[in-house]
Amino acid sequence: MMLADDGHQVTVLERDPQPPPGPEQAWDSWARRGVNQFRLPHFLLARFRSVADAELPGLVDALAAAGAMRANPITRMPDDVTGGPWPGDDRFELVTARRPVVEAVVAGRAGATDGLTVRRGCPVGALRTDGGPGRSGRPVHVTGVVTEAGEAIAADLVIDCSGRRTGVPALLRAIGSAGPIEETHDSGFVYYGRHFRSDDGSLPRQVGPGLQAQGSVSTLTLPGDNGTWAVVVVTSGTDRALRALRRVDAWEQVVRAMPRIAHWLDGEPIDEVTTIANIEDVRRHYVPEGQPVATGIVPLADAWSCTNPSLGRGLSLGLAHAAALRSMLRQGALDEPGLLPGRWADATAASTGPYVDETLRFDGHRLAEIEAIIGGRSYEADDPVWSGYKSLVASGPATPELLRASLDVTMLFRTVGDVLADPDLGATVAGLENPGPVDGPDRSELLSIVGS
Repeated sequence: MMLADDGHQVTVLERDPQPPPGPEQAWDSWARRGVNQFRLPHFLLARFRSVADAELPGLVDALAAAGAMRANPITRMPDDVTGGPWPGDDRFELVTARRPVVEAVVAGRAGATDGLTVRRGCPVGALRTDGGPGRSGRPVHVTGVVTEAGEAIAADLVIDCSGRRTGVPALLRAIGSAGPIEETHDSGFVYYGRHFRSDDGSLPRQVGPGLQAQGSVSTLTLPGDNGTWAVVVVTSGTDRALRALRRVDAWEQVVRAMPRIAHWLDGEPIDEVTTIANIEDVRRHYVPEGQPVATGIVPLADAWSCTNPSLGRGLSLGLAHAAALRSMLRQGALDEPGLLPGRWADATAASTGPYVDETLRFDGHRLAEIEAIIGGRSYEADDPVWSGYKSLVASGPATPELLRASLDVTMLFRTVGDVLADPDLGATVAGLENPGPVDGPDRSELLSIVGS
């Protein structure tokens, strides 16, 4: 939509054939087999709303009209915690909904955008090239795609936005490119989630942050649209004892044992326990050591880098990444296709790279912490960014300044590194005490609940 608004002719090739229904039918009737996380809990951070307001006018209002929740965490807290209204607090306003509802609204607007054609049921089978590598010593140059039905479609630029399991690296290798270097880390988390609905459109009271570390598990509480919400329990993939959380009875007993989120079960369940595992943190390098593996093609969002879903960053980072690409193309990058991959790598590193770096860092520490708790050990890490993150999340409401710094990190406006680099804030965060024990069940109580 951004590119079409700039006057480009854009064709989106979508593998799944079913057109989007109205937002009100999307949860019950829309099948998106190409998106394995389609019906899993999602959340749109304030960074998503900020980028959408700037780049896609009307989208946020359309989401709200479809029942998406609009809220500002600052205005929902008492003045003695927030210090009252501050200039700039409007940046924390967010709009969020279940994934099918969000996608139905976005797809509906895309279908009505001049210059944008969406072709559903049209998977890509190959990439077109102007003759392969070796010509004048330059890399493969992609000139379009060939659909699985054999139709050739020419393009000045191919954008890979096919997600974390993209097949484009293999398609590049098939036309003679070495393909991107893929840096893969098994995030090691397993997610057990359910959605609920209230009978009056209300949402549960939020007690503490949406993501909470509870010993050897973490919990997510995510408000949605039209009086719906999601609750997720996150475990380590190696924690075989807690695989019983696939069962509704075990899952409910564990959540009810957690005082700060037990009331989130007081609604009508609208699905069973949904599980997702084997999620890998992946980053793909298309310009290794300064040399592009191909020109005429760029990766976008999860096709470039995908991270642990429990921080809720994926869709928001993806939209910010898209805005960065549109901005680069506005500067004439298409006129110099040989330089475009390097420029995009630099723009990516500046716009979304720092957030991906910190997410990968947090994942490693959290998994190590969980393993230590399972083994009955304490976990100490000599990493000020990890310590700062934990302290900000746990102690954010201690002062109005810390509260806003914590929200800036949560909502993707600043990294923890940015906060620590601030002379005053950095010293304050460094002086915070480490978070105390959680108020939920300890490890032995968890095992007793699930019957292990």
